Amino acid sequence: MNKVLLVDDEKRMLDLLALYLRPHNYDYKKAIDSNEALRFLKEEAFDIVLLDVMMPKMDGWELCKEIRKFSDVPIIMVTAREQREDIVKGLKLGADDYITKPFNEDELLARMEALLRRRTPTNYVEINGLLWDERSYELSYKNKAIKLTPKEFIMIGYLIKNPNQVFGREQLIDLIWGFESDTGGRTVDSHVRNIREKIRQAGFPIDEHFITVWGVGYKWINTPIN
Repeated sequence: MNKVLLVDDEKRMLDLLALYLRPHNYDYKKAIDSNEALRFLKEEAFDIVLLDVMMPKMDGWELCKEIRKFSDVPIIMVTAREQREDIVKGLKLGADDYITKPFNEDELLARMEALLRRRTPTNYVEINGLLWDERSYELSYKNKAIKLTPKEFIMIGYLIKNPNQVFGREQLIDLIWGFESDTGGRTVDSHVRNIREKIRQAGFPIDEHFITVWGVGYKWINTPIN
């Protein structure tokens, strides 16, 4: 069952979209604003996002841009605006498709199905027996589960899915705890220590892959440097 995040500041529209999806074997979650949507996306795995453009505070374009900093989940912009420049703007910011209100239910479902067919699976990654599986929210090594907290799981996921990319402490705080969090760098370091220890105890050579970039942050490398 595919999971959809519905983002709109109008409850009526959220209810209408849910009504369309319910008979077609979709699971869904509703977000009433962009901050709530970001929080959901950082805590859970979704297969597609239906995103309204005209929202207060952070509009759909800005939210799309923020989502693309950490996720490649397919995004369909849903809006009453149909000017060509708006469509181009959304696509350039990372949206995958665009549909205008009022829309036809069958057309929306067809566009969703087309995106889901094209999507390259990125919800699990395997490195030398270590498997990060977003669907089951589980990290395992040689089929043995490694118990992580949700934030530990999210952190190692960002690193594993973006090998060789350095993540600074502030960047990890924004991605995992949120922009308005008062979490400090020491909390990040504590999570890193816990992750390394848990994976090390499972028998995986974590210190060869989970690297500290001194004075900057952390990165993951798939092929250890000899």
